[in-house]
Formats: sequence, structure tokens, C-alpha cells
Amino acid sequence: MAYINQYEYYTNSEIAPTDSNWGSYQYVSLKDIVNNFMLMYQGNHELINNINRYQVLFHAKRGIQELNYDAMKEIKILQLDLDSSLRFILPSDYVNWVRISQFKNGLLYPLTENIQTSWSKAYLQDNEANVLFDQNGNALSPEFSEVDLERMSGGKTIYLNEGSIFNNEEGWCVDGIWYFAYSVGARFGLNTETANANPTFTIDKKAGVINFSSTGGTGSIVLEYISDGMENGNDAEVSVNKLFEEYIYAYIKYTILNGRLGVQEYVVRRARQDKSSLLRNAKLRLSNIHPGRLLMNLRGQNKWIK
Repeated sequence: MAYINQYEYYTNSEIAPTDSNWGSYQYVSLKDIVNNFMLMYQGNHELINNINRYQVLFHAKRGIQELNYDAMKEIKILQLDLDSSLRFILPSDYVNWVRISQFKNGLLYPLTENIQTSWSKAYLQDNEANVLFDQNGNALSPEFSEVDLERMSGGKTIYLNEGSIFNNEEGWCVDGIWYFAYSVGARFGLNTETANANPTFTIDKKAGVINFSSTGGTGSIVLEYISDGMENGNDAEVSVNKLFEEYIYAYIKYTILNGRLGVQEYVVRRARQDKSSLLRNAKLRLSNIHPGRLLMNLRGQNKWIK
């Protein structure tokens, strides 16, 4: 970014939002990256010449995306309330999740992913189990399948509470009332993957939602996730940490040389090695290994384990 005075940094010249410049110095914009590459890394006396700006822009975006997947992992956080369908709609720039928590009583309770299917698509059928179709020949589907309705209305779960006489028993919660049958382990055993008091979740990537178990009821969910850094297609907002700036230039240089005809193999190999070494150096810089943090972690070795 361009250099600004302290007044502009702290107040944005009294223009809302006044916090838009906070922390901005640690980033370099996509526009500056492309401009710098066109000025300094291509020309008649450089390895790369006769390159179009849109090509540099494309490779710069790809390099920033790879950084967000692999190294930077700048986490975004979104809080939403669940409705009666117990679904959390994934953000528009969602790529992968880091942690999902339930916000309750002022605390964040980390939730566990349930790899068992808790959602399903269904088709309408007649009394003879034949699929029903519309006038265009497409199968008719209900709004929710039986699997979804079971999850939302109080599906089968495992009740764990050491202070209760029903501890370790398998049961059903219907309209807030628990019904129990056999002790856990009598038939199926305890499912340790989901054995906790908090609700569980399953991500339906195709539908773009997170489905939650009925044990949690409606509530507030906090999603921590990774994006690709493209800021919903707004190039003016795309930026990268300055620790990775030199790597982006090396990435653009390598991808252009690697895709060109007539470039010697040793030139491409050298460009690839430069890219890899700069990425490794940037990761070490960004790891921010602080002696104080290391000391606090080492103090944990003195804990007594009963």
C-alpha cells in the first residue's frame, strides 16, 4: 500500500469505516504485485518478455490462492444462528473448515464432526414404491427426506451423564423427554467418535450447508474457515502478506517459464527451486516461533498425570 500518515492510519481521515487502514501495512495489494512484476521482472533484458498484463494477473491470483491453501491460512470467523432445520449455510468464500463451535453461555464449545450420514436426498414415491415424476420427466423431491426429519425432530443419540441413573444408556429425545431402551454396549457399543455432550455436525459440500444433530437444538454456531483470498472477485481487496511477496514474484516467473516453448530445462528448474526455497523461507518467517510461547508449552511437562 502507499505510505500514509498516522492520522490517516488511525482515523481514515474521519471517513467511515475509520478502521479500514488498521494493520494494512503488513500487506501488499494485488495491483502493486502485478505492477512491480511488469516493471522489474519482464522486459527485453529479462528472462520474461512480451508478456501481457492479464497473464501476470492470472498467475498472481493462482499464487495467492495456493498460499491461502498451504501456508498463510488466514482464518475467517463467521457466527450465525441455526433455524429449525438445524443447518448452517456455508459462506460464499468457504474453502475448508478449521473449527466449528457452539456459542453458549458466553463460552465456545468445540464440536465434533460425525462421519455418519445425517442428511439425504429423497424422491416422492407412490404406494408401490414407484418414483413420481413431473411433466418434464424429472423426479419429484420433498423438501426434507426422512433422514433429515429424523435428525431435526430428535433422532437417536447416546446419553452420557455420570450423575444420572440413565448414564451409558442409548435413548431417544422426543419433545424434550428422554426414552431409554438398552444399555450402551448391549448391542452396538459406545460410538467414541461422537461420545460428548455437545451436538455433532456433518458437512454437505454439494448442498453448501452444515447439518447439526438435534441434541444441540437451535443455537449460535461459530465457524472458523479458510478462504482462497480472492475476496469474492473484488481484485481491489485482494492482498498478500509482505513476507510472501518475493515468493509470489517467483511463482509468477516459474509458471510463465514452465508454460513457454523453447525455454531450456535448466532455466525452468532454477525457477522452480527459487520458488520452493522462497516459500520455505516465508513459512519459517510466518511461523513466528516466540521464546515466550515455547517456554509456556515446556512448563506443561511438570504437570502430574493421574
